[in-house]
Amino acid sequence: MVTEINGINVHVRSWNDHLSPTLVCLHGFTGSANTWQPLANEVPVRLVAIDLMGHGATDAPDDVVYYTMDAQLEILDKLFKQLGLHSFILLGYSLGGRVALSYAVHYPKKIQHLILESASPGLEKTEERLTRQEADNQLAQSIEQNGLKAFVEKWETIPLFASQKQLPKAVQQTLREERLQQREIGLANSLRGIGTGVMPPLWNRLHQLKMPVTLITGQLDTKFVAIAESMRERIQQVEHRTINGVGHAIHVENLAEFATIVKEVFQEI
Repeated sequence: MVTEINGINVHVRSWNDHLSPTLVCLHGFTGSANTWQPLANEVPVRLVAIDLMGHGATDAPDDVVYYTMDAQLEILDKLFKQLGLHSFILLGYSLGGRVALSYAVHYPKKIQHLILESASPGLEKTEERLTRQEADNQLAQSIEQNGLKAFVEKWETIPLFASQKQLPKAVQQTLREERLQQREIGLANSLRGIGTGVMPPLWNRLHQLKMPVTLITGQLDTKFVAIAESMRERIQQVEHRTINGVGHAIHVENLAEFATIVKEVFQEI
């Protein structure tokens, strides 16, 4: 389904529409709503997945102002109202995790439970943010100059995704095809508008979260395990689950374990 919000065509997929409760899922950088189809097959709930700005079949405008966190949150909130979603479980992975956390901070009453997979509240120190902005700007320029295929080939080799080399070839190919369906301008502007270096950091707002929060990390992804541990110390109702033998994308690398954690959340509700 495609719906227009603030002049932007936003693509939404849903599964199990006759079931409840509702789980809203937000994908990572270079991903799309299709990321969540395997999870939809595993969990007996209504699952709604959204292509974030510049990704999948959602518009990829030239103006970077559409890609800021504030712009993305406004679009999501209007979309949820349009879909009649007034109370739901929100799950976000990586980039989608940063968006999900930001949404939960700004619209806390709508979230029954927040699930963050390999997510960060941003960078606390100004110097770190400026360094990351510079790196993301360089990467954005590289995507525009060298094209999507060259970027994807390089992106697949970064240390963050090293554990994905152990996945079956068919799964690796599915991931590659999803990445290759993106657009250069969408990815470049996503880095410029909503990258970790430019998003407003949320460390000092984690204590405001009143809903239960589940943090999921992969044991091999040591950077995000440490981030989750630091987050855990600042959130009131929180559980941190680390899955052995996997890296950043737990929902891909160990779907069964990931789905089990998600189902446990429903049972609590």
